[in-house]
Amino acid sequence: MSDRHEVLRVSGLQAWYGESHVLHGVDFTVREGEVVSLLGRNGAGRTTTLRALLGLTDRRTGSVQVRGRETMAMAPHQVARLGLGYCPEERGIFASLSCEENLTLLPRVGAGDVGLSEIYAMFPNLAERRRSPGTRLSGGEQQMLALGRILLTGARTLLLDEISEGLAPVIVQSLGRAISALRARGYTIVLVEQNFRFAAPLADRHLLMEHGRIVADIPRAEVARRQDVFREVLGV
Repeated sequence: MSDRHEVLRVSGLQAWYGESHVLHGVDFTVREGEVVSLLGRNGAGRTTTLRALLGLTDRRTGSVQVRGRETMAMAPHQVARLGLGYCPEERGIFASLSCEENLTLLPRVGAGDVGLSEIYAMFPNLAERRRSPGTRLSGGEQQMLALGRILLTGARTLLLDEISEGLAPVIVQSLGRAISALRARGYTIVLVEQNFRFAAPLADRHLLMEHGRIVADIPRAEVARRQDVFREVLGV
């Protein structure tokens, strides 16, 4: 993995919402083709980290480099054009549009090669519901739609926020298979998760967050040996 190019380099990242200082110097790197999980208790700063990478917090300082380009002075849409796709926890499904219209709404900004037919092969539920209004989809189908939509923008670096939360096990398994397939195709994925069992088999490395900082970086091979750290930080 060390010979692969760095996709993300985050250094001394601090972020605020109003007067609330949430991130206190976040440092990590992600290499091309890696799946990295960002784990921590509620309030640790995981979602804020994803939002800060894109410039979606009220204020931020530090450095965020995407493929060697400093992005701190860029607007969110400019960062997206570097091939980053963000799948937020709230999904952002448009009620007045059909499933297929929701999928194809966003402009193509990256070099990813996933097409609509592949999305339907990956998520057969969406093919069956392609004419249905977005809000008629189940929670799991809406999550599939949200992931499919960012893939259709051509993004090859995916920032996924709690995509397994509150979903039926069969849907969670489907999303896990999709992430494994994308990893096999060289996609780079940062996975914010509360569900360690979902993240554990997917991620090459686990970044553990506490109080707005990364406190541990644990490769998959060391997970069993470092269960004490997971218990201390996550309570699992």
